[in-house]
Amino acid sequence: MKMMMMMEMKMKMLMKRSTHSLKYFLTASSGVPHFPQVVGAVVVDDVLAGYCNTDTKTLHLKQTWMKLCLEEEPEHLERYIGECLENRPHLFKAHIDSFRQRFNHSEGVHILQWMSGCEWDEETGEVYGFVQYGYDGEDYIALDLKTQTWIASKPQAVVTKLSWDADRWRMKQNDNFYTQICPDWLRMYLEYGKSSLLRTELPSVSLLQKSPSSPVSCHATGFYPDRAVMFWRKDGEDLHVDVDVDEILPNHDGTFQMSVELHISPVAPEDWGRYDCVFQLSGVKEDIVIKLDEAVIRTNWVKPSNTTVLLLTALVVLTLVSASVLGFIVYKKKKGEREKSTD
Repeated sequence: MKMMMMMEMKMKMLMKRSTHSLKYFLTASSGVPHFPQVVGAVVVDDVLAGYCNTDTKTLHLKQTWMKLCLEEEPEHLERYIGECLENRPHLFKAHIDSFRQRFNHSEGVHILQWMSGCEWDEETGEVYGFVQYGYDGEDYIALDLKTQTWIASKPQAVVTKLSWDADRWRMKQNDNFYTQICPDWLRMYLEYGKSSLLRTELPSVSLLQKSPSSPVSCHATGFYPDRAVMFWRKDGEDLHVDVDVDEILPNHDGTFQMSVELHISPVAPEDWGRYDCVFQLSGVKEDIVIKLDEAVIRTNWVKPSNTTVLLLTALVVLTLVSASVLGFIVYKKKKGEREKSTD
């Protein structure tokens, strides 16, 4: 099972190499004091391009390239402001009221989440569009553009599904936006942001270990994009046992990091040279390979010196002697008390 999971993870990462995405996130709430009615975000290749909320009534742009794009494409700015500050708040309020009735919920705190967007494979040209709704932290309903139907995730969502399936005009609008317009916008954003979104930064790769008996962690940090894979090999073959792969995590500077651990307890010292760690980054032909070598492992563990061993031994002996002396004194004292009482 573990081997299958690792193989699936690697396949997904390899498939991800040529895929780009444009995602929209909106969160609407009711009954939450001092919280915006709607908060929205635009994310390109997992990079936050901008966000808005109904409190500030403003679209905040986080990337220079996005600012330039909306200056030169003002209709995009108008659409985003209209969607986030005008259309969506009214629409989502109606959705929350409707979903609340489906679940027979009373008024109070309720959260509606919406994620939509598209993925585009630059190698195959394949496009995948998606729309998903969540209610109070759980999946509610999602759009299947291939079958042109909504998929209910809860029994309470079936009524919503039937109603939305019957709205063919809305279905046609969704299909057109997520399979035609969204990919065009994504390609445009990638062009504006290519100096940062399409850049390549190689990582620093190190072998780390807490103690001689701990797993050896192959750690890569500072790479971009996050379309990367890392794995251990033995004799040139991928390892699927005695390894643990961590998820890719963001760094504060916009780059990423990841680790994969090798449990070395089953590995004989003379076999270490048969193992190596491999890092592969999207768009880079050459792999980064680092051999399993005790000489290059970085660790904070310090081998006890002879002096330390002697001091520890002396401390143990002193403790034992002290305990013995104390025990003897207590014994003599109690013995003396017994003799007096006998007299």
